[in-house]
Amino acid sequence: MTLSLSVRCAESFLSKEQASIRLEPLSELAQASGYSALCMRASQVGVHSVPAAIEEAASVIRRHGLAVSMVTGDFDIVYNNDGGPNCLRRIKPYLDLALALGAPLIRVALKNDADIPWAQQAADEAAECGIRLAHQCHTQSLFETVEGIERTLRRINRSNFGLIFEAANLELCGQNYGRDCVRRLAPWIFNVYLQNQLVKPDGRMSLPTWCGGPVAFELIPIAQAGGINFAAVFEGLAWIGYRGPVTVHQAQTENEPLSETIRKTAAYLIELGRRTGLDVGRTLNAF
Repeated sequence: MTLSLSVRCAESFLSKEQASIRLEPLSELAQASGYSALCMRASQVGVHSVPAAIEEAASVIRRHGLAVSMVTGDFDIVYNNDGGPNCLRRIKPYLDLALALGAPLIRVALKNDADIPWAQQAADEAAECGIRLAHQCHTQSLFETVEGIERTLRRINRSNFGLIFEAANLELCGQNYGRDCVRRLAPWIFNVYLQNQLVKPDGRMSLPTWCGGPVAFELIPIAQAGGINFAAVFEGLAWIGYRGPVTVHQAQTENEPLSETIRKTAAYLIELGRRTGLDVGRTLNAF
């Protein structure tokens, strides 16, 4: 697998539009900590950015020996709001962004069945550029439950349209996310997001779900025990022979410097990968 760091680490959980650290020092820290790629979001550059800013971002990333594992081109997608699927109706700016950054994958959003034909059309356009599209396991979307994910992907029926596997959102929706789940969704897993949480009634955070109402939880560091069973996820990925990116998708945490969090998380995941047979490569593998 390829260890990727999402620039979300420099965003707060609730405000995803402002970055707390510039791309240059973030890239330097990622490279020094053992990551091979960055997962880019609109807080750094997006479809709203001028070409010069995108070119400079690409230059910074290359200068630090990193690749771009995926791009999320606007804020509606990351907020998973009703405007999220608009990217499917005008996919060209997102394709241009991905091509400029050298990214093979674009995150998109769907909210209802009416978005499926647009997803098919966007995937066909992306295929002409050699780019793939993916949707995250996410609350309040067609990708809340395992059954819904599989049904939607089968309906889209495009080889370059797949899934960003994400255990935390599956847990919020009461879904199993271990080996059996990974095996079931294996044909479509293009990327893997990692973020950690403790689901508890008095949690300070809460997200609404369509399948179970609001769910309260606490954000915790990825390396902290008691939350998501990352070993089970890694064992499932190793079992299916997964070789794509595994992306640290954790928002900025409290009471610890960002640089320390980035380093500790990489060390934990590299060691976990070795223990579970999912070795971390230093170069970007083919997706």
